[in-house]
Amino acid sequence: MSTRPLVSIGIVTYNSENEIRYCLESIHSQTYEPLEVVVIDNASKDRTVSLIRSSGIAVQLSSNERNLGFAAAQNQAIRLTRGDYYLALNPDVVMAPDFVAELVECFTLHAGVGTASGKLLRPAREDSSPLLDSTGIYMSPNLRHLDRGSGQIDVGQYDRPQFVFGASGAAALYARSMLDDVALDGEFFDEDFFAYREDADLAWRAQLRGWKALYTPRAVAFHSRRVLPERRRSLPSEINMHSVKNRFLLRIKNQTPYEFVTLFFPSLFRDLQVLGYVLLFERTSLPGLFFVARNFRRTWGKRRQIMSRRRTKGRDMLRWFRRQPVAFEMNIEEESKSAALKTMTASG
Repeated sequence: MSTRPLVSIGIVTYNSENEIRYCLESIHSQTYEPLEVVVIDNASKDRTVSLIRSSGIAVQLSSNERNLGFAAAQNQAIRLTRGDYYLALNPDVVMAPDFVAELVECFTLHAGVGTASGKLLRPAREDSSPLLDSTGIYMSPNLRHLDRGSGQIDVGQYDRPQFVFGASGAAALYARSMLDDVALDGEFFDEDFFAYREDADLAWRAQLRGWKALYTPRAVAFHSRRVLPERRRSLPSEINMHSVKNRFLLRIKNQTPYEFVTLFFPSLFRDLQVLGYVLLFERTSLPGLFFVARNFRRTWGKRRQIMSRRRTKGRDMLRWFRRQPVAFEMNIEEESKSAALKTMTASG
């Protein structure tokens, strides 16, 4: 019987028949055990559910009668699992066999790690080099959240373990203790977000509570990402609406007064760009702005909870907001000694 901690994997599907088989096969090929897998289907209209049931892979499947959104469905999955670690996994991700094992290793390197992320690559065509999809997320001064290395050819520029702002929600391993610590009214992911930017919101809350996110290049997976800034005009209007809405929810909840003052002009300029674009070219996103206005009091209530419990000062948070991708180096030997010492102290 394995003495290693249980890792729970939660997948949210919605019309995912083209990807889910490959995702499940990559789970079945993992070298790490024990694993448990929960799939929440958000009322798919294609063959997703039947493919999951016929896959032959042990999965706890729950089907919603309507699409509740990524955030709410992920919360469902988290509540159904019991692992010490929880891997939020998109159905369009295919993991290398040691992906989970390498992510779990991150938590032994530093006692303060709450999130582990790996190197996500976009599936390469035969005539092209592999492109990076994400090596962790970072925040810009105008309060956009972006993926480090997105669209770049992988030539080893992100081949060192580093502390990052957070992990892409496509494949992020979270410590259960961290999820419990940052939850608001029982929600791990904010269900008002529905979909998009909910991973940045969780990362921001975790940073405010003093948790660290560690990126390791040794954990490799492939992600067929469809939602990219340069593809905005071709994306469904509902996705774009949530993107606009969640930009404002994200900052109302998490921005400290120090960040607000320091980043006022670059964030205001971006706000005006977003508002102008919506009014002139993308009026289908106006409901998102109306949602923010109608629910401002509730969002402000969440903010009060976050700020009353934060451990990280606004001045210290500011280091994450840079024009270029930012990360901080980790001395693995020193961090390993630190983690071992803290473990011995706790057990003694």
